[in-house]
Amino acid sequence: MTILKIKRLLEEKLSHPNWEFTYDREKEALRVEDKETLKGITISLQGVLSKYEQTNDMKSLEEYVYYVREALTSMKMPVQLNGAERHIYPVIRSTSFPTSSNDVPLVYDDHTAETRIYYAIDLGKSYKLIDERLLQKESLSKNTIKEMAMFNVRSLPTTVKEDVVAGNTFYFVRSNDGYDASRILNVSFLDSYKEKITGTMTVAVPHQDVLIVADIQNEVGFDILAELTMSFFVNGKIPVTALSFLYEEGKLEPIFILGKDNKKNKK
Repeated sequence: MTILKIKRLLEEKLSHPNWEFTYDREKEALRVEDKETLKGITISLQGVLSKYEQTNDMKSLEEYVYYVREALTSMKMPVQLNGAERHIYPVIRSTSFPTSSNDVPLVYDDHTAETRIYYAIDLGKSYKLIDERLLQKESLSKNTIKEMAMFNVRSLPTTVKEDVVAGNTFYFVRSNDGYDASRILNVSFLDSYKEKITGTMTVAVPHQDVLIVADIQNEVGFDILAELTMSFFVNGKIPVTALSFLYEEGKLEPIFILGKDNKKNKK
């Protein structure tokens, strides 16, 4: 499979009379834009190709197609915040994620050195990030939106799967509701694990649809954690960060785990 083959397949599967494609050869990026709204999605073809090569499965390509279709469709849907307070949630993104959309500032807060908190209105199968224009239109403050979002994320059900490797315990939150990484903002949830963890507590959000909490008991555990987070990061539709965090006294601190030499450094 080549970049150009990926490009042609995406164009075929996303063919729509109202959507047009622009290819940036230098960046190896394909932009799909709605002719009416002039809003669109830019796809890194190298990222799609890398994921396909790892799985050798067309399902990975279909996931991107589904994501782009849902995103473009949601962009045309009328959005109202007043009356939809229970559908406002925080979403975690990397600090490299854009802070504006079509020159309109997005509503966000700083989180860690690696992550930011954006706010979104849930639309069912997808969600739309809230921007400053929408806040002004509905006479809402950023603080009000933040309070709604934090209340709602605390109310989400949290199912956890547990795995023990080399004496280290890993807890995985994978609800696939779009807000798994957002659960890192649920302090009471993190504190409940802090109380029962006997080793070093670490937390990771390698992509939007997973939260990993780990009870690290030995140096091998840090290597396993590094491999886990990198694997999730590479394979996620919306990657966040391959770094993990120490969780101490209610605070998250990014850490570097330096491979097999069994050394770890705080950033």
